Amino acid sequence: MGPGGIIIIVLLTLSALSIALIVVKTVQLMPARSGTARRENALKEWAAGNKDQARATVAVGKSPADRVMSYAMKSLIDGFTGPALHTELLRRGNEEFAKMNSLIRVLELIAMISPLLGLLGTVLGMIVSFQALEMAQGAANASVLAGGIWQALLTTAVGLLVAIPAAVAATLLSARAESGAQMIENAVGRLMLVEENPNAA
Repeated sequence: MGPGGIIIIVLLTLSALSIALIVVKTVQLMPARSGTARRENALKEWAAGNKDQARATVAVGKSPADRVMSYAMKSLIDGFTGPALHTELLRRGNEEFAKMNSLIRVLELIAMISPLLGLLGTVLGMIVSFQALEMAQGAANASVLAGGIWQALLTTAVGLLVAIPAAVAATLLSARAESGAQMIENAVGRLMLVEENPNAA
């Protein structure tokens, strides 16, 4: 097996890993932007003084914003307030964002190195082809030489086919994670505002 074949196997392995990561992250981030209406209803219940019911409303939610908001409501009900609560909510929000953003860097890495691996395969394949031409002292069969060049260029094509979906997925998933983080910040900010001023609900 030539260097091009080895690199294509590596690229196909990266492709399989990329597809698996895309599926896992898509499933994980699917609820990241959900539950807006539920949280709005919970805020209205909170403003009306139905705090336990408000917390129960968001506690059934699946989004990161629901989890952080549920914790904030429980803390306020238990009398945990002030800077310490804000610090803990910030920590939990950052933790949720880190979970949402996890493994996306791996996709970005695959998108970055796949074209480079493809180019490496092409360069190595061209070297082999021209070495064969030199060994034949210019008398090599043109079809054999063309076949070697075609196989070399194939690695670049495979590298790009692996990189493009990974790059697109990484961008879209990262945007969804950032949107989920904004929803956490918005939910907690609205809760604190309503806690201070129930009329703001």
